[in-house]
Amino acid sequence: MNPIQLFDPASSTYTYVLFDQATRDAIIIDPVDEQLERDLAMLREYGLKLVWAVETHAHADHITSAGKLAELAGAKTAAPVGCGIGTAGVQLQHGDTLRFGDQTLSALHTPGHTAGSMSFVWQTPEGGHVFTGDTLLINGCGRTDFQSGSAHDLYQSLTAVLFALPDATTVWPGHDYQGRTHSTIGQEKASNARVAGKTEAEFVAIMDALGLPKPRRIDEAVPANLTSGIRHDADGALLMQPRPASGAHAGSYAGDVSPQLAWQWKQSGEAVLVDVRTDAEREWVGFVPGAVPVAWKQWPGMALNPQFDDAARQAAAGGKKLVLLCRSGVRSIAAAKRATELGLEAYNILEGFEGDPDASAQRGHKGGWRHHGLPWRQN
Repeated sequence: MNPIQLFDPASSTYTYVLFDQATRDAIIIDPVDEQLERDLAMLREYGLKLVWAVETHAHADHITSAGKLAELAGAKTAAPVGCGIGTAGVQLQHGDTLRFGDQTLSALHTPGHTAGSMSFVWQTPEGGHVFTGDTLLINGCGRTDFQSGSAHDLYQSLTAVLFALPDATTVWPGHDYQGRTHSTIGQEKASNARVAGKTEAEFVAIMDALGLPKPRRIDEAVPANLTSGIRHDADGALLMQPRPASGAHAGSYAGDVSPQLAWQWKQSGEAVLVDVRTDAEREWVGFVPGAVPVAWKQWPGMALNPQFDDAARQAAAGGKKLVLLCRSGVRSIAAAKRATELGLEAYNILEGFEGDPDASAQRGHKGGWRHHGLPWRQN
């Protein structure tokens, strides 16, 4: 049982679809925006239900369609935790697994091309498969001269992680520029021109001397890929930038941030996410894992929380930013103003947890933390 391998000629990118034959549940790895219709047609042709759209890293040469596949096919999104893809619903760490039907995809942290890069292992009765993204290519490897790359890290990822897999494991790379489709771990260990038989110092010298041109689409692709390919402006960058507080609120707090940027800041440790909703809302509507609960107002009577000031100061200990979340972005503005009066750097998260009401006065369909597929749970 092999994956379905698809190819994008413009970027020489391979996209892979894996599925469980009994349930028809499927995973797509490294989908490409320009190939969205092709991929949706393929899912219909095979009768597949897409449950996961997965990235090996934040790509610099094409824009992903993961966010659109989440909207159109109902997939959940997953990406390596170290890549800053804040819109991915699951932030994968080394050893994590994704299930599709009775099948399992396992994550291996293989940094070097980028700091967060991952490879994914799929074990089937017929044999093992590893999807290596830009970490290990056929007779080559990914470059290490941008996007937090490290030749030292890549050498360790290749020799200590990927080459530790059984020799018969089939290698499915993220790219190939010569029409080759797959290899094996044993073949790459024996003959890969970049790393086979090389010391770490020799490998680093080879990588440092490559002198490759800058990827043509990097300035466009990377910002878009940090939001799963969902673009809200001409180049996808504004979504991941804070905006100054405006109108009557101008200057009264640090500014507004998108839910995606707030999650990225939290994941990187740059900010603390503070949920200012009531205990009852968090209990019954849902909560964000790792958020600090500091209610702005509480029942009964929705009275101001007398412990807010002390709790906000404690959350910001060490000089961290605060990003404040409420249901719709009203209480969080008031809380951000108060935190600013306390001398803290506080931002309001736009759209809140539930977003704006739709034509039927229902929340959860027009923006908001949950609507964007960011992590949340319900008791």
